[in-house]
Amino acid sequence: MALQQLQQSMAATLTRLQSDEGDMETDIPGLLLFRRNQPSEPAFCLVEPSIVLVAQGRKQMVAGGAAYPYDTSSFLVNSVDLPASSQVVEASPDTPCVGLVLKLDFRLLADLAAQINNPNTGDGEVKGISASLGAMTPKLFSPLTRLVELLEEPDAIEVLGPMLKREIHFRLLQTDKAAMLMHIASFDSQAFRVSKAINWLKQHFNAVVRVETLAGMANMSQPTFHLHFRQLTGMSPLQYQKWLRLNEAKRLMLNNQCDASTAAFEVGYESPSQFSREYRRLFGVPPRADMAQMRRVTQ
Repeated sequence: MALQQLQQSMAATLTRLQSDEGDMETDIPGLLLFRRNQPSEPAFCLVEPSIVLVAQGRKQMVAGGAAYPYDTSSFLVNSVDLPASSQVVEASPDTPCVGLVLKLDFRLLADLAAQINNPNTGDGEVKGISASLGAMTPKLFSPLTRLVELLEEPDAIEVLGPMLKREIHFRLLQTDKAAMLMHIASFDSQAFRVSKAINWLKQHFNAVVRVETLAGMANMSQPTFHLHFRQLTGMSPLQYQKWLRLNEAKRLMLNNQCDASTAAFEVGYESPSQFSREYRRLFGVPPRADMAQMRRVTQ
């Protein structure tokens, strides 16, 4: 089946599965669906290692100062937890932007890479930030379509879901992003070692962190670790931690009705005034004003 036909089929299925705007977790582990009925402003997010695609509409992600616009002709792939902003560029009530996010399984990628005699090296040398755009192909889109259709056959998910995920990861290794994915999936690669420190930071963002400790987790010298961390994320380790703290504080204030001082202490700040300064630097407004604005929007 041609790519356009596959996309039309998936768009119809996604629209049928999700009638309301927003993000929707599914019964298939690691698969999230999204729908937007109109263009949106950029929203801060932490993009997990994943493949993101739209079956209809257009989106854009900005990370590390670079923009990644994508539509039905391409897919976004991200190999580490990456602070970014995301927005819907093209959508309408009659033609909503619909798509999916599928978390990557690097152990599965490594297993498949070991079985491929002549893997596609794609772009060749891997360098720079961990996000990239790949050219969508019918061979990749087909198993993704079948995975989405499986949501309408829940009794088959447990049996067919893992098989389809394996096929999707195999097809990813046949795209122009194969070299990037094989690099991060290699257990002795610098990117894989840095990702271990990133995972630790995600779980301990409110702790006092020393860069030499993180470098030790990656089995690197401090200068080497700092270099590769910035190449992957577009930030220094401490900037990354600050981003995690401020976004978690924003979530606490919005969802848990915390005041700014309480949220600041919860995420590891000792000084509410320092928290307020850094919050304003990242989000453009002080915490109290930001919460007032967001609550007006959600009412």
